[in-house]
Parts: sequence; C-alpha cells; structure tokens
Amino acid sequence: MRAIQVLDTTGPEDIAVSEVPDPTPGPDDVLVEVHAVGVSFPDLLLSRGEYQLRPEPPFTLGVDYAGVVVSGPGFEPGQRVAGVGGYGGGAELVAGPRAATFALPDSVSFEEAAALPMNYLTALFALDERGGLKQGETVLVHGAAGGVGTAALQVAKALGARTIAVVSTDEKAAFARAAGADETVLVEGFKDAVHTLTGGKGVDVVLDVVGGSLFTDSLRSLAPQGRVLVVGFAAGEGIPEVKVNRLLLNNVDVRGVGWGAYAFFTPDYLQQQWTQLLPMIESGAVKPPIGKVYAIDEFGQALLDMDARATLGKSVVRLR
Repeated sequence: MRAIQVLDTTGPEDIAVSEVPDPTPGPDDVLVEVHAVGVSFPDLLLSRGEYQLRPEPPFTLGVDYAGVVVSGPGFEPGQRVAGVGGYGGGAELVAGPRAATFALPDSVSFEEAAALPMNYLTALFALDERGGLKQGETVLVHGAAGGVGTAALQVAKALGARTIAVVSTDEKAAFARAAGADETVLVEGFKDAVHTLTGGKGVDVVLDVVGGSLFTDSLRSLAPQGRVLVVGFAAGEGIPEVKVNRLLLNNVDVRGVGWGAYAFFTPDYLQQQWTQLLPMIESGAVKPPIGKVYAIDEFGQALLDMDARATLGKSVVRLR
C-alpha cells in the first residue's frame, strides 16, 4: 500500500509517498480503507523532529483520517468512519484503535470527516472541559480562519457563546464569518477593538493557538474571572511568559489545553466526546470548512502552505 512518509526529519520538502506493507490489526483495532487524511500542525512538527512524539524514521504522517471499515470490533464492513491518532493515518490502510474510531453520519463527506477529530475534539475539550464555557459568554478566538480556529468558532456557537474572531486579513475575516464568527477583528490592535465590541467589559474566554507577542494583550482583553486557553504556539515566536500578579489583580486564569495528553489516556473519553459532538454535526452547527484538497503526493506542499499561513480552514489530502 502507499503511505505518506517521513524518511528523515528534514522537513516537509522531503516527505515521500512510499510502498509499505499492509498493517496487521490487533484484536481491538479497526482496519480502515482510507479515503482522506487531514493536514495538521503536528504533522509539520513531526516532519522536522520537533514534536513531543519522536518516532524513528521512516514513519507515516497523518493525524486524522476517514474512510470505510474493512474489519474490526464494533463496526460493520463498509461502514463510514473517521479516526485519529498521534501519527500513521496517511496511508491507504490504517489499523486504528476502536476507542479512537468514530461512526460518521451519512451527511458528512470523507473530506469533512478528516477535518473533524483532532480539531473539533480539541476545541470541545478546550472550551467545555478546560474553559468551563457557559451559555451567553463571549469567546475570542485567535487564528480564527485556521483549522482549530474555525472548529473553536463553531463549537463555541453550539455551546451558546458569542464569538469574536481575530484574523490577519480581510479575506480571513470573511472566511471566519462564514464559519460562524459573530464579529471579526484584525490582529493589529485587537485589544482595543475587543474593548469597543464588549463595551469595555472584555471577553470571558480567549482560545489561543498562536501565542507569541499576542499573549499579553489576550490577558488584557479578559473580563473579570476570564480564562486564556493555551492551545498552541503557531506564531513560532517562542513560548510567552506570564506575570502572575496580573492573574491575581484581575482574577483571571491561564489554562493549558493538552487534549491528546488527556484524551488518549482517559478510558472512553474520546467516545464520550464524539457522543457530545455528534448532535452538533447532525444539526449542522458543526460543518468543517475545507480550505483546499491536495493529491497524495502534495502532502509536503500542504504542510508548507500551512506553515506560511497561506491556508484557510482545514487542508485535506485525498487518497482515493
């Protein structure tokens, strides 16, 4: 079978499509014929040897995947599913654990399904589990035109929140509004814009996948008892530091969001999350915006486009 592989951790330019043996499923694995695989930030870090997981090359990329069941417990052959793992989903056949395999509604395309698990379950974990988001609160989303950002906008809306998207261009603002943002602001001067939009109160939750120099102004944008949710550091400017007296004086929190570290080591949690997400999918509140669909041999280019912040929504690679 074909697989999208890192042969050496020299970056996206050297990703190759290789012929590898078919996987041998374990007793609790679901063998899936993959039709589409998502392009994710961890793939970029894995290709450079910069992720917390450090598999020895050669290894297969791909966090989210979608396709049809060949065999496995809990599913019928031919059933449409999505799956998620640390890596390894970017192959024509994947043997994934049953706990991380999810039945799909018929209304969801394979491309949309490959955009669902990591981004939307991360957003749900961030906003609901870590952020304690309440109906009627206001959420500010950085990187709001990207995959995690658009997921956060839709999940926040489904949970009854008002959403403000922070973006870098007018094109991304339009994309974020189409994804579900109630308001959009440009990243330059976002703190003052948020102050105006909230009548000086501030926002209840900031979901930050960007980090870097935006972090201090994110703290300053919080209402009393507000929460900054640290999801990632896509800006590549280093990890920001917090002066904890600011937390004390304003009664605000900074909360880490490590979805994978929690979800993959908490029994049944992934399936519980999917059960919570499914009504949002079926109602249409959650519908992943697909930015671009690439061919299998363009996975490296898809990562380069994402690294250059030239993509909108979730990028997907079609295998079949």
